[in-house]
Amino acid sequence: MDYREAIAQAVELIKGHSGFYALTGAGMSTESGIPDFRTPGTGIWEKIDPIATASVEVLYSNPRLFYEVGFARFASITMAEPNAGHYVLAELEKIGLLKGLVTQNIDGLHVKAGSKKVWEVHGHLRSGYCLGCKRRFPFEELVQQVELKRIPPMCHYCFNMLRPDVVLFGDPMPPLFFEAWEVLEKECDLMLVAGSSLVVYPVAELPRLAKKLIIINLQPAGYDRQADVVIHEKCGKALGDILNELSK
Repeated sequence: MDYREAIAQAVELIKGHSGFYALTGAGMSTESGIPDFRTPGTGIWEKIDPIATASVEVLYSNPRLFYEVGFARFASITMAEPNAGHYVLAELEKIGLLKGLVTQNIDGLHVKAGSKKVWEVHGHLRSGYCLGCKRRFPFEELVQQVELKRIPPMCHYCFNMLRPDVVLFGDPMPPLFFEAWEVLEKECDLMLVAGSSLVVYPVAELPRLAKKLIIINLQPAGYDRQADVVIHEKCGKALGDILNELSK
């Protein structure tokens, strides 16, 4: 199946299914300047071991290492802006075709682009919270304290350590993940996976809840063989072409 045929088939699937949901991964945000994890030559995990610098174990046992090394990537992500693919998914929701989306990304770009029904199952970088009193703080508070070399950043009320509102390696999945699972299990008859290699669990289990599957990813992904349509292209281009065809 060539590219145009794949786009046409994806469009027909979207038109024919009312329970249409999306799942996005790191490849969704590479066009916003955020490197993904596994692309040969550019993937973050080729250069940095996230378990050694940004895991929950490191946060608790060596907070200085976490905030001096692992945290730097979080802070840089907040400067990114949505790309064309993010806006397409927001538009598909706005016109009533897309019912909601699950994202593995912590960059918040779907929210910035205008998507409303979003399950950020790995957390986000809009806030952090105190490990003691559980008060929430704007993420900028953590960034400012780290920039001022107040490491680790501390709560102004109880003087316990602050941490970002993201799911680190070693953290349990949040209730939001199980909420998304329940909705998809009941309602999803078509899932569009964009920019995910589908190898990080438990999120990689979600596509099996869908009756039909469209995958957009530059590299081969898990579930390619099970998918009804596979498009090896950048998310922004493929999603833009899908929206254009739907608008005709």
